[in-house]
Amino acid sequence: MDTYSLNDARRATDIPARHVRPQQRQAEAAETLGSRTPMADIQPLRTLRYESSTAGPLDDVIAPPYDVIDDDQRRRLAAQSPYNVVEIDLPPSYEHAAEAFHEWRQRGVLVREEEPAIWVLRQDYTAPGGGERCRTGFLARVRVDDYGPGRIRPHERTHPGPKEDRLKLLRATGANLSPIFTLFPDRDDAAQGAMDRVAAGPPFAEAIADGVANSLWRTADPDVIAELQTALADAELLIADGHHRYETARVYADEVDGEGDHRYVLMLLCSLSDPGLLVLPTHRLLDHLKHDTEKQEAIRDVLLGNFAVEELSAAADLEPPVGYEQVSFGYMDSFFRKPYRVTLRNRAAVDRALDGMPAAYRRLDTAVLEALVLRGALGMSEDDIAQLKGLHYSSRLNDAIEQVESGAADAGFFMRATPVDQVRAVAAAGAAMPPKSTYFFPKVPTGLVFNLLA
Repeated sequence: MDTYSLNDARRATDIPARHVRPQQRQAEAAETLGSRTPMADIQPLRTLRYESSTAGPLDDVIAPPYDVIDDDQRRRLAAQSPYNVVEIDLPPSYEHAAEAFHEWRQRGVLVREEEPAIWVLRQDYTAPGGGERCRTGFLARVRVDDYGPGRIRPHERTHPGPKEDRLKLLRATGANLSPIFTLFPDRDDAAQGAMDRVAAGPPFAEAIADGVANSLWRTADPDVIAELQTALADAELLIADGHHRYETARVYADEVDGEGDHRYVLMLLCSLSDPGLLVLPTHRLLDHLKHDTEKQEAIRDVLLGNFAVEELSAAADLEPPVGYEQVSFGYMDSFFRKPYRVTLRNRAAVDRALDGMPAAYRRLDTAVLEALVLRGALGMSEDDIAQLKGLHYSSRLNDAIEQVESGAADAGFFMRATPVDQVRAVAAAGAAMPPKSTYFFPKVPTGLVFNLLA
């Protein structure tokens, strides 16, 4: 069957996008949340944690967040220790999670501290592009609240499947097993200064996972806790990672009802100005195009009609340089294996496709790609995108290129990292980005500390 290349002579002028207002209702809803600005309620936690004398080294029992672990990695993690956190955070059943969690507490594998504390986490790592970095944050429990100005903002859309899974796990264990990664503005580096003082002494615990050195310091000092609370008193929090878990925590809190520990959720809070804060891109890989010439043509026509298309000399250049003055991404398919850089030139097409969305959102590479290509050219629905029908992701450029060149994926769109300032601008405008618009690196390990909800 014939395939079609971007080099074909036939060109489209302005291809209309279909189903291209995925977030208008969400943006409108965000604007109606109100403008009250209560203080962020940040509290120390009576920590549940691994007891190393019973559980063994912390390195063997922690794991990445559940949603980045594949089956092979889960097996490797479970083989490291019978107490690895995947047994309760990514369990074979919710019943298994409940039984293991209860048994570990009974046997002293997990112990609960009497004195509430806040934990400083420092992560030393090598960035994928090279260079040593360090990111610092603190673990605490934060009262769950509705999304809205002055309170807490999401930055990506969620979908029902993961929320249902996490809610069932929350009911089974009655605990937050992994922290939500949240960012905050740190005026005058007040919070950073407090964290640096806590981390000046020997760490309470250390663990290396996936090449990242994680160091934990514990403080129950009421003055330090008050200093951190004051530094974040009027801060608007931005969820970086863990949207599904946060929304699940809200549902769970209302389900239990009344006041109590269930009204709080475990968070790692990190300054927006932390020099170790790093966002990586997530590349989009397409399936089911090989025998569908209509969709191949539709992609070609949208790209030629709305973008300046430049053929690249090497696939290694597919990821555009960082910066978002112009919408740009790379493209390559498995039929011709020719790498291209495409840069938006028809802004009017985007404005029509995303009519009603904030300007900051319309400048997002991932939003433009979703509107004009995924929804427009390919006719994908929000459910298709959420359920990965004809679409999957890779956060590693070399892996994404290999999948396209080998034919494991039919085509790929190669994204650049979304700057943190742009993430913040979109969230402040009341919009949420398409899924997988960001990949905050490194991930915050699961299993460092737990937060009981009763």
